[in-house]
Amino acid sequence: MRYELTQDLLTGNQLIDSEHRQLFDAINALMDACAQGAGRTKINETVQFLNSYVSKHFRDEEQLQLQSKYPGYNAHHTFHEGYKRELAAAANQIGAEGPSVKSLHTLNTLVGTLITHIRTEDKRVARHVKGG
Repeated sequence: MRYELTQDLLTGNQLIDSEHRQLFDAINALMDACAQGAGRTKINETVQFLNSYVSKHFRDEEQLQLQSKYPGYNAHHTFHEGYKRELAAAANQIGAEGPSVKSLHTLNTLVGTLITHIRTEDKRVARHVKGG
């Protein structure tokens, strides 16, 4: 399954959407590697990317929220912090146990959570930043 930034996931905010594209590109590269039998070598690189990606992306989103006085900032920030902890735990587990089908499933679940967040919360933030 390939991840695509479909219309229901576009926020209309250029920065947020471009960063979401980077996320999908990294996950798709991992899926491509898995399809070619090279997933085990690509998973560590992908997890490292995701850890740095979410830190930067969440910081960027939160900066937009603070600048626009987004009323849902605290809840959004709480989600971000929890997500970073879950991703770090998954990275630690992969580091300790090595890459596996189980770790790929964990990553896939985390990406699914992020997609749901994009579809609802990030779109709400973008509407607020835009003034609507």
